[in-house]
Amino acid sequence: MTAATTLDRVRHHLVGLRMPRALEALDHTVRQLEQGTISAVEALDILLAEEFTIREARRVKAALQMARLTTVKTIAGFDFAFQPSLDRNRILTLAQLGFVDRCEVLHLLGPPGTGKSHLALALGVEAVKAGRSVYFTTLAEIVASLAKAEREGTLRDRIRVLCRPALLIVDEIGYLPVIDGGGNLFFQLVNARYERGAMILTSNRGFVEWGEVFGDPVVATALLDRLLHHAVVVQIEGASYRLRQHAALIPENSMVRPSTSHQPNPPRRRGRSPKDRSNDPHTG
Repeated sequence: MTAATTLDRVRHHLVGLRMPRALEALDHTVRQLEQGTISAVEALDILLAEEFTIREARRVKAALQMARLTTVKTIAGFDFAFQPSLDRNRILTLAQLGFVDRCEVLHLLGPPGTGKSHLALALGVEAVKAGRSVYFTTLAEIVASLAKAEREGTLRDRIRVLCRPALLIVDEIGYLPVIDGGGNLFFQLVNARYERGAMILTSNRGFVEWGEVFGDPVVATALLDRLLHHAVVVQIEGASYRLRQHAALIPENSMVRPSTSHQPNPPRRRGRSPKDRSNDPHTG
């Protein structure tokens, strides 16, 4: 069998295996091999790496769409210089996704425009790239979907679906009023994911205001009991990045600043004792 015939067979196999990127790189790689600039193992590595790159890009693109992360943000694209209250190293540590593996809740709190949604989206993108399943939504959207499911008698199924992603991102808590009964529906979801899946929550309201946000202090306390048990809280203090060019036009006393005080310690839970995280630098 001649070298040309063997090469034709390789091309045929690459077509059959649907490896177009490796097929495209084949001739150049073979020339390098013939010239002695690379070894046979290196040639094989080049072809496989080319194919892996394109397949990984397709996987990430599809996963981002499934996660509803249509607006792609990155940690590198975040302007830490504009928000000096943020510890850049802490955010980079969060991007390693340990909190996802530990099924913790990450709270991003701060006034509008301070980068909460950007960071939530960027961490979601990092999770997708790492092969974790992610779903992004707003509080208004998720409560509306739960209310619709309740009316149709499929609430249990809907909650089961929302428990599947390893990371659930709920944006814009406190921006819009929650519909009657919405707090209870959201509590059922939070309770179902408790210690089973990670969450990222963004809010412009402090925890002491959650009774007002959800229209029921009892429901708010029950929510915080679970959402603060294994939690990382990142408080962002600063001006709106979107309004940075017009800051002089906005009176300082009109800027919204969330309360930094936390809800009183939630009641001790019966059953399994809380995990000892006193030595874990990633929790707060």
